Amino acid sequence: MTDQLALFDTGPLAEPDPSVLQLERTHRDAAALAARLPTGVHFGTSSWSFPGWKGLVYSGARTQTMLAREGLREYATHPLLTTVGVDRSYYAPMPADDLQAYARQLPDGFRCCFKAPAAVTAVALGPPSRPTPNPNFLSVDRLVDDLLRPCDAVFRPHTGPIVLEFPPFPRTMRMEPAEFHLRLDRFMATLPSSFDYAVELRDARLLTPAYRELLGRHGAAHVYNYWSAMPMPGEQAELLPPEELPFSVVRLLLRPGTWYADQRERFRPFNRLVEPDETMRREVVSIARRVVNRGRGVFVLVNNKAEGSSPLTVMALAERLAGAS
Repeated sequence: MTDQLALFDTGPLAEPDPSVLQLERTHRDAAALAARLPTGVHFGTSSWSFPGWKGLVYSGARTQTMLAREGLREYATHPLLTTVGVDRSYYAPMPADDLQAYARQLPDGFRCCFKAPAAVTAVALGPPSRPTPNPNFLSVDRLVDDLLRPCDAVFRPHTGPIVLEFPPFPRTMRMEPAEFHLRLDRFMATLPSSFDYAVELRDARLLTPAYRELLGRHGAAHVYNYWSAMPMPGEQAELLPPEELPFSVVRLLLRPGTWYADQRERFRPFNRLVEPDETMRREVVSIARRVVNRGRGVFVLVNNKAEGSSPLTVMALAERLAGAS
């Protein structure tokens, strides 16, 4: 008998990977929160290829390259992560093959927020020290060729709002609000109507009543951003009431007065909250509540540089919003 038992003895059971157990707890807690959230709220992160999210979003060690290619599949199983920001479309056209690869990883109903190409939304090209005019600034044809047509062809069910992010003007090419609004008005009047658009400003001078009216004319949303040189989201909401818009987008990027490179070095590897901002959280939840109370949708995208870890900020916001339900 002893020999027979020894024959089938496989030795001590291997200890489970702690990150797997941590992710199971995360999913359990996130699912409980998701069940208490109001309809129409979509939380997500700005991109997804961060190895430091092991145990928070991913079950094991992955390289950044692996996550960039295949990480969306596991990302989309997180109960609170029901959207994601695709930032790479800002820097270069999106190949159809890459969009198809993303689509294969996503469940039905999961929509991504794409940033429009900088080739369309940046007034200047080249280094900040030597900017040159961008001939494709506010070119509808360029936006269609680089992003909208590929999305329409192979990614339509997963295409959410197109974010039109307008970076600050160089000092030598400064544009007055009236001129910018006139050009933006003409641009939006000729955009394909089959997509949703959200405008993100990086120059507080442009937040005017004329801008508010422009959005209303074109059925576009405003992006309530949390960024270095912009007013807080709550202050933006005073001028642009979110309940008046067809939907809303919130992008939490950088605490006002801080800068990208500094926060990136302080917050790596993005697996813990380093600098929570209760004021920002309260304002974001207020905006989301105002939107969903009107039966409209809100997309909340969080960058690691906002508080230190996008997934943990999402959890904190969901807890506050669920508590307000």
